[in-house]
Amino acid sequence: MADNKFAAYICSGCGIGDAFKMAALEKVATKEGKMSMVKSHPFLCNAEGVQMIRDDIANEAVTHICIAACSRRAKTEAFNFPTVAMSRANLREGVLWVVAAGAEHDEVRQEMAEDYIRMGCAEIKKMNLPKGNANRDQTRNKSILVVGGGMTGMTAALAAAEAGYEIVLVEKTDALGGFAARLWKRVPFSGPYAAPQATGVAEMAASIGANARIKVHLNTTVAETGGAPGRFKIKLATESGSVSELTVGAIVQASGFTPYDIGKLPELGGGQANVVDQAGLEALAKAANGGAIKRADGKDIKSVVFVQCAGQRDETGTHLPYCSGHCCATSIKQAMYFKDANPEVDTVVMYDDLRVPGMGEDFYRSAQQKGVIFTKGKASKVTGGDSCKVEFADLILDEQTSIDADLVVLATGQVANAGVNLDAWTEVNTLAEGGDEGAKQKRTEMKTISILNLDYRQGPDVPQFKHGFADSHFICFPYETRRTGIYAAGPMRRPMDMLQATEDATGAAMKAIQAVENAAAGRAAHPRAGDLSYPIARLEGCTQCKRCTVECPFGAIDEDEKRFPVFNEERCRRCGTCMGACPVRVISFENYSCDTVGMQVKAVNVPDEDEEKPRILILACENDAYPALDMAGVQRLTYSAYVRAIPVRCLGSVNTIWITDALNQGFDGVMMMGCKKGDDYQCHFVKGSEMAYYRMSKIGDTLTQLGLEPERVVTEEVAITDNARVAKLINDYAAQINDIGLSPMKGFG
Repeated sequence: MADNKFAAYICSGCGIGDAFKMAALEKVATKEGKMSMVKSHPFLCNAEGVQMIRDDIANEAVTHICIAACSRRAKTEAFNFPTVAMSRANLREGVLWVVAAGAEHDEVRQEMAEDYIRMGCAEIKKMNLPKGNANRDQTRNKSILVVGGGMTGMTAALAAAEAGYEIVLVEKTDALGGFAARLWKRVPFSGPYAAPQATGVAEMAASIGANARIKVHLNTTVAETGGAPGRFKIKLATESGSVSELTVGAIVQASGFTPYDIGKLPELGGGQANVVDQAGLEALAKAANGGAIKRADGKDIKSVVFVQCAGQRDETGTHLPYCSGHCCATSIKQAMYFKDANPEVDTVVMYDDLRVPGMGEDFYRSAQQKGVIFTKGKASKVTGGDSCKVEFADLILDEQTSIDADLVVLATGQVANAGVNLDAWTEVNTLAEGGDEGAKQKRTEMKTISILNLDYRQGPDVPQFKHGFADSHFICFPYETRRTGIYAAGPMRRPMDMLQATEDATGAAMKAIQAVENAAAGRAAHPRAGDLSYPIARLEGCTQCKRCTVECPFGAIDEDEKRFPVFNEERCRRCGTCMGACPVRVISFENYSCDTVGMQVKAVNVPDEDEEKPRILILACENDAYPALDMAGVQRLTYSAYVRAIPVRCLGSVNTIWITDALNQGFDGVMMMGCKKGDDYQCHFVKGSEMAYYRMSKIGDTLTQLGLEPERVVTEEVAITDNARVAKLINDYAAQINDIGLSPMKGFG
């Protein structure tokens, strides 16, 4: 600390100098913030202002700086000083633009600005410059493992190879192609979108074989995956039983899908003769090789009915609750197989909703022109035999009727070929560690069906999300799983058609490249890409409660032989969930800790009760809620000047000590703003918001002990687009605090 030198730089541009008493702000930074150097500048982010800061760093040995200007989300390129630790005090979006104009508001506006100066100075006093991943010399492997040799896997391998990276492509069968190789033709992916097209599997496989950067392993599976981004240790097992080892930097998992089991649909004829799924029809079409398609018993087909949404979009909970996306276009394609071979074959596509996005409308029209009949109906029963009968509700005529067919094709949908139910794994693993023999057997069985066989305490494969797919953050971070450096692509991520899968594969390959480059530089991968900080634990204070290990969403924490946490820096996403989970507060980051936030809370000047000026603490997620606050400022949406907002990496990082300290200090309320949780979550760190809600549900006892009302601590879900709503939330909460009354804790902090 003796070698550190702290400086504060206050900008008077953008109207800040006109609205605030700059001399008073400088005095706060000097006297209360205890900054060694305090300077103001009329345009801090211009070349002259930035150079002033650079000169002080170079010539005055400044090591820590607080920039009081605009939001930390603004001017990040201008205020880029990688050799010093830095905090930002948000005077523009956080004060100037959100406090109502007028002389009557000058006092509270000034108080708000001074508090943000105090908070920025307090934060930087507890920050250190992150040094970067200590293991980065061991994490420089930039090769990429692609698991799955189908259309998705081959596309990912080619995309990464063409970008200059070495690829290991693993396929469990004896040939590349995957499910696409089982197709006679594919839905058109280029103009004129009028007829089925060749799959292109053979051509792509040939390109793979001719690419010197791609090494293919057929009849091979992944026996074990350990390590982390930049240094994944992989064991490959061949069909013959031999095992080889290699190191890769990132993994693209493209393990595809399995059609929903037709045998689970006996009411629709599943398991009966002459009732097939779409994969079964493709086999018949390949056998016909362009000629007339015949049934499995060799008989000609003169009529065929395609039943859409078979076992899909099911609201009863018995079958798949979702739409698989590709099935309508696939049925149109397969109906054309019959019409192209023999226009006299009766082809009926029975649908509830016909979903053919993109250029699928042209494809649908082409099928109509060829004589394919589309009937809006809901099949209730299919009776098999030499002639099948489909009983259905005609949704146009609103009547029950039936139709006969030589063959019935059920569109059964996609089920992901990967993943583990994380809740089930956690329960089984906990019991197994406690000595339960049944749980040990169950754990072995769960590992047996894994694709990657992860050597992670948190499970043997990427965790499943909604409906068993591996999709991580569907809005902001597609491809990314909850295992850092492992990316999901194709139908194992979400249901999709072949064109979407190939586009998906390219995106996943680019993410894998980002991961290996960040790992080599010692930086976080995402969403805090470029962050050089990592978690540090003061183990002498650790109680071995395992909360950090269990609550980490990304499998970044293991345990040593003494049951102490071991942090895997390359797997870590820097969300701070472990920090929020730790009851004894021994986990921190160099630039984000219980102290960096806690000291900001304590730096706020809380007025005495007789001043009748409440103080409300806002802990806002930096990914959605804090940007929404900024946008409220940009749009000049005013809200209460009595709030003090602190951005946090994720609500999952919120430690209850911050709440307790704020209330003890005399804050009248605490409002936490995080991302949406649940199945349709929008939390960038997947489980952060959910964990925060769970922890806060238990804070009632603390409030009771302090003699405070439960309404003084609230948690709100806020999306990044909620700029108008967030201002209203604040104002409504301020009004609620006014009704409750000021905190009785004032004066005791």
